[in-house]
This record gives sequence, C-alpha cells and structure tokens, in this order.
Amino acid sequence: MAKKIKLVLCNCKGLCPSFKDVNMNTLPFEAESELDIEYAALSPQSCGAGGNKVLLDVMRSADEDTYVLSGACAPEAQKKLFKRVLRESGFNEKHFVAVDIRETNNDGVIKRLKETIEFVEEKGVCPCQFAAGPCPEENAPKELGGKSAFEK
Repeated sequence: MAKKIKLVLCNCKGLCPSFKDVNMNTLPFEAESELDIEYAALSPQSCGAGGNKVLLDVMRSADEDTYVLSGACAPEAQKKLFKRVLRESGFNEKHFVAVDIRETNNDGVIKRLKETIEFVEEKGVCPCQFAAGPCPEENAPKELGGKSAFEK
C-alpha cells in the first residue's frame, strides 16, 4: 500500500529566533503544492495544549498506512514533548517522524521535508522512531552499547 503522509508544522509561538527566516503564512501552501502529502496543518505551538490536541486528532484519525511528519524543533526534544500524545493516541510510533525545520528558510524546510518523505517512502522510519536518514542504532558507537542516540 502507498504511504499517506500528514504534515504538522510548528511555529513555536512565532517567537523562536530559529524560525525567523521561515514564512509560516506561506509554508503550509508550499508544502501541499510541492510535496506528496495528504495535507499540512500549522500549529502556533505543537508542544502546547492546543498543539497536542491537534497532533492527537491527526494521529487518532490515521490509518495503518499513515505517517505523521512533525516539522518543528530538534527531534530529540520532540521525542520528549510528544511521548504522552503518542501513548494516548495509540498511534504507531514508528510512523511518527520528527523533522528539524529550524535555522533555515522556506526552501530549506521544503528540502528537508522532501528528503524525509523520500526516505519514508523508500525505507519507512528507522527503529529509533524519531529520525529519517541513517539509523543511529546501526551506527551507534560502542560506548553506547549499540543503543540508539536517543537511548543514552
């Protein structure tokens, strides 16, 4: 089956300097126009109460072929911030992909999302659940005991 991808973008209250070059007014439209996704939703703060409810609704309405991309802060932070939402929703954690969209502009965000979508389409998500691209578990240093970078 083809994978369905839903995108939830975070504006970090519009105050985070790492998003200063991203035009959040046009980004959802650009994403829907340029990427193979079901839709793009913009939350003013994904980690806030309202943003958590948006993610919860998106995850609860998803079927087994749906992946949710969260364009926001560092994947490691998203893992902590959305742990309860993932648990409460019953959503397959391996279908949730956190994408870091900080420190770039709209073109950079679209490029990161496109690369992530291509990876998900080809390989799914790595076992650490919160990263696309080379799996940290496969490349974990011996001092981590072969564990994911997220399991330090």
